[in-house]
Amino acid sequence: MHRYSFLVDTYETERLKTLAVWSEFEDADLPVRPRADDHRGRSVLEHMVHQCLSENIWFETMLGIAVDTAVLPTPETRLGFIERYAEASRARLAALRKREEAWWEEATDFFEVRRTRLWIFTRRLTHSAHHRGQWTTMLRLLGRDLHSTYGPTADTGGLMQDRAPTIYAYPSEAALLEGEAAGGRKASLPGPGERQVTERPSGGER
Repeated sequence: MHRYSFLVDTYETERLKTLAVWSEFEDADLPVRPRADDHRGRSVLEHMVHQCLSENIWFETMLGIAVDTAVLPTPETRLGFIERYAEASRARLAALRKREEAWWEEATDFFEVRRTRLWIFTRRLTHSAHHRGQWTTMLRLLGRDLHSTYGPTADTGGLMQDRAPTIYAYPSEAALLEGEAAGGRKASLPGPGERQVTERPSGGER
């Protein structure tokens, strides 16, 4: 244990959040874009490919951590991406747990500049979280329910101040992989209830 171990623990939970959000999609969703006629917005498939490849490149070239496993699935199905990313990120997690404190503080190349691995890794976490926000937006555009990623959602009961619960799709990585391979065994959701899911409902105080 060292003072940067919390970052490794954060990566452990963040990779699970990626897997959980991906589990909310269906295979038929893979070609869907925010706007069908605008290729500037990545399709669901392109998002999954980007997450797998960009994380692999960052870890290999900037952090010096390579994994001895396939990065992209064959064929490129939703379940295939879930299983490939789970395996590759699990291997990265194991490698991170072996790194000593001094390794995190060493400078290395970050595109055209030099940064510490500590800085680069923190940027990687926020980069993935940014993409996860795009995925959940895509799910809403598709009319899907959303389990928790950090806290309550409209589908878990509403707002935190209304004491809505946090309900994850699965209790663990193993349960997620087993459940999705079996066709889906996500936790049930209560829905938003009768109250508006907003901190500023129409007609409320402004």
